[in-house]
Amino acid sequence: QIQVVESGGGLVQPGGSLRLTCVATGNIASIYVLGWYRQAPGKEREVVAALTRDGRTILGDSAKGRFNVAENNAKDTLVLLMPNLVSADSAVYCCNAQRDSDYVGFWGQGTQVTVSS
Repeated sequence: QIQVVESGGGLVQPGGSLRLTCVATGNIASIYVLGWYRQAPGKEREVVAALTRDGRTILGDSAKGRFNVAENNAKDTLVLLMPNLVSADSAVYCCNAQRDSDYVGFWGQGTQVTVSS
């Protein structure tokens, strides 16, 4: 089993920044992909940024050229750095850890990001 817990969301003004942290526990060695996803009201969930065990970075359209994602050496913490936020970035941001044996994904509870003046 794998558990993930997110932190770092909140209310920020347009142009502000947030740092989201995802901490995975359990069978860390079995994680193939660790990533951030988001879902805004009335919209489908979309990938923001993810890292694979073999070193690939997956960036969603919303993150390209804007956000950065980094992992610690233990590969159990994924940080999403989001500068220059805009209202369209408002969403619930969730972390997902995908297991290598069967590609089952383990989701956290999510953290709300609201960009508003």
